[in-house]
Order: sequence, then C-alpha cells, then structure tokens
Amino acid sequence: MDRVTLRGLRARGHHGVFERERIEGQTFVVDLVLHLDTRPAAAGDDLTRTAHYGIIAEEVTAVIAGDPVDLIETLAQRIADQCLTHEAVEEVEVTVHKPDAPITVPFDDVTITIHRGRA
Repeated sequence: MDRVTLRGLRARGHHGVFERERIEGQTFVVDLVLHLDTRPAAAGDDLTRTAHYGIIAEEVTAVIAGDPVDLIETLAQRIADQCLTHEAVEEVEVTVHKPDAPITVPFDDVTITIHRGRA
C-alpha cells in the first residue's frame, strides 16, 4: 500500500469528560496516514482515482469541531470512519493530539493512535 500523510490538522473541539472542556473547548491536532493504491490515479493522472486529501482534511476538521465526545479514543474512531468512506482509502492511521489536556503536571502532549481498515 502507498501512503498519503496529512500532519497537523487543527480545529477547535469541545471534547472531554470535564465540564470546562465541554464549555470552553480546546484545540485538537490530527495526523493521518491514508493507505491506498495510488497506481490507478498515477496511470491516468486522475484525481478521482485517489484520495482527495483537501476534502478529507475539511471533513476531519469538521469531525473535530462537530458533536462532542468524552474520549479522544471515540474522536479518533469517528475520524477513521470518515476517512474510510473514501473508496480509495483501504486503511487509515489516525493520531489525535490533545496538547491542552487537563493534566496537573507538566507535559508536552497527549495522543492516541489507531489503525483501522475496511471490515
């Protein structure tokens, strides 16, 4: 499988288990690795035969900004599900960063990474 990678997609979301997170929101950052066969697109120089990463980026940021969930695990799954609606995408790796997580000690980032494919 070939890979198309998008790094650093950012959007404000209201995800989390604490009331403050739901009310104030925070920035979430997402990295994607889309696994697909790019040969058909390359052979015909045809955008319709690959994953349109601009559209996928817009859809992913809409998921982040959309309906709140408690867990970043759930958010990552929703993002993976959205990516897999694209016919060319066979598998996807999703990393959700929550750099402003409500942790009481110094830290750089909290992430979850999931890998999903077509069932």
